[in-house]
Amino acid sequence: MNDELIKKDYSTKIKKVQKLNKAYYQENNSIVTDQEYDLLKKQIIDLEKKYLFLKSKHSPTVSIGFKPSKNFEKVRHKVPMLSLGNAFNEEDLKNFEKKLFNFLSLNKISVVDYSAEPKIDGISASLIYINGKFIKGLSRGDGVEGEDITENLKTIKDIPQNVSAKNFPNEIDIRGEVFIENDDFKKISEKFANPRNAASGSLRQKDHNVTAKIPLKFIAYTFGYTSEMKINNQTEFLENLKVWGFKTNPFNKKISGIKNLMSNHKNLEEKRKEIAFDIDGVVYKVNDFSLQKRLGFAANAPRWAIAHKFSANSSISEIINIEIQVGRTGALTPVAKIKPVNIGGVIVSNATLHNEDEIIRKDIRIGDTVTVERAGDVIPHVVSVDIKKRNKNSKKFNFPLICPSCGNKTVKDYNETTKKKDAVRRCTSEGYECEKIAIEKIKHFVSKEAFNIDGLGKRIVENFWNLKLIRFPQDIFNFNYDKIEKLEGWGKLSVKNLKFSIEKKITISLDRFIYALGIRHIGQENAKLIAKHLKTADNFFKLSKDKNIEILSNIDGIGKTQIQSIKKFFLNKTNLDVLSELKKKLKIQNMILINDKGLLNNKTFMLTGKLNGISRAEAKSLIEQNSGKIISNVNKKLNYLIVGEKPTIKKINTARELNIKIIDQKELLKMLNKLG
Repeated sequence: MNDELIKKDYSTKIKKVQKLNKAYYQENNSIVTDQEYDLLKKQIIDLEKKYLFLKSKHSPTVSIGFKPSKNFEKVRHKVPMLSLGNAFNEEDLKNFEKKLFNFLSLNKISVVDYSAEPKIDGISASLIYINGKFIKGLSRGDGVEGEDITENLKTIKDIPQNVSAKNFPNEIDIRGEVFIENDDFKKISEKFANPRNAASGSLRQKDHNVTAKIPLKFIAYTFGYTSEMKINNQTEFLENLKVWGFKTNPFNKKISGIKNLMSNHKNLEEKRKEIAFDIDGVVYKVNDFSLQKRLGFAANAPRWAIAHKFSANSSISEIINIEIQVGRTGALTPVAKIKPVNIGGVIVSNATLHNEDEIIRKDIRIGDTVTVERAGDVIPHVVSVDIKKRNKNSKKFNFPLICPSCGNKTVKDYNETTKKKDAVRRCTSEGYECEKIAIEKIKHFVSKEAFNIDGLGKRIVENFWNLKLIRFPQDIFNFNYDKIEKLEGWGKLSVKNLKFSIEKKITISLDRFIYALGIRHIGQENAKLIAKHLKTADNFFKLSKDKNIEILSNIDGIGKTQIQSIKKFFLNKTNLDVLSELKKKLKIQNMILINDKGLLNNKTFMLTGKLNGISRAEAKSLIEQNSGKIISNVNKKLNYLIVGEKPTIKKINTARELNIKIIDQKELLKMLNKLG
């Protein structure tokens, strides 16, 4: 990679971190997970270390937070509110201590005491007291200047308005974290993504009377500027905070030795589900203030402290219940309802248990303490069970042998390829006889890759089902719009938009129509193969006659499994009735042969993230119309990875490792000559 490309890559990352900082610190919005943010920061820092010519005033090595909002008066901190470096494993802690020892010229057998304090996932605040009176409260801001949020902070009962203790300094800047406890967050969870966003949004209201209605809490943990204070270490300071009337973290400890720090970290991570508020790691501070003074500060962080983050991918929780969900193809999926837990900035209350075999293999039971993992865009799942914490009276979970939705028998299909029964148990209902299957089939019918009907999302489908407005796909094209207009949350404009969206989709391509039917084993690619071979909708409808099904065996890529699935579909009377009604309503376009001499001929593409002004389905169609090919994963056969907003970081990293070209939407359009 030449210098210009390196600078471009660096600049892109700096702009992204600025965007994320603005969203996080000024707009109370976490666009990405903590893991993705930390990874981006690490990538920038690694680039700066490797290429010394890279430099930016917005680099995370010199910049903190984001400039204060214009909604509040800016006030300069007497002592900057710095951020902390991060540690993620034992090796990071060893390196941290090694640097301390080298700086202080200590030998290897020396012992340093640390104040180990759980890191609350909230909003930092600075409280300025003069002569015992709380006179001003500031947000972190950019670390140098904060926002004057005094009136909002005064509404928090945990913050003393006056401190009369004799040893309280004449002037001191008490610092701590504003947060919302998990039980309180449940009451307002519809308005915010997680407790941290809720605390930030509440604390930065223009009207302090609005803030007063939110149950904000405050825990103190350090100080910025102070006049003479006769306290020698952090542990002593924390004890004095309690005497002065401030709340401190009940899990604070004085610890020495890396092994002991690791043990405490593990114990706290396991206790997270029991703690009333979110913590996302442990902060270690050199306990002795005289050593802190000697160590001083690096560019934007103290040398004497570090934040040991919990795993951004996993956490410990407890299974409250196990529910069985029925999918579009009849698959029964067990889902663990768990005590809500914060994983990488996302509140997780459900975790998949995959299937019956997985429950048996891991012996997962209701009431178990479990490790839940959530990585990237993967659905949260239960990794393991802590058998030691299991209740003696717990019972094995019995997987249902009948469908919880319709009462039909459930079976495990025999797989001809593996010569074994499938791990997934399925409802034997075909078509729309099972309510849960029917609802999921309709959701699939209107999904982006199928009919792509705007304004008819999953929740609305469920709502319309409950109101008996929809039972089959054809009902969508027979809606009683006058009735919908009278429903709560609907009006003339929204109904008009829905009607327009539905009418626009009456014309649909044959391949999308086949995919929309939700036939098991017939995904987008198989639907295209079938459509290309049959060419017309009439030929597809003729498959209802048994002898015509056999023509599908001539299609390269369509095997026995797919043919049997289509055969089952056409043997069901309800499915035939649905097809008959849809045939009356729709204009199904004949399959147009794709140009094999287009601008993207012999090139393969994959998309990750959200595109601007164009759906993924439309982008894929555009690529295929120009002879390009879409593939489903990042491998050596991939030529281009197209990256939009909120991409999957893992895919980008894999593409870099394989030297696959990474492009954005503009570059794709240039390739298609769609840009001037």
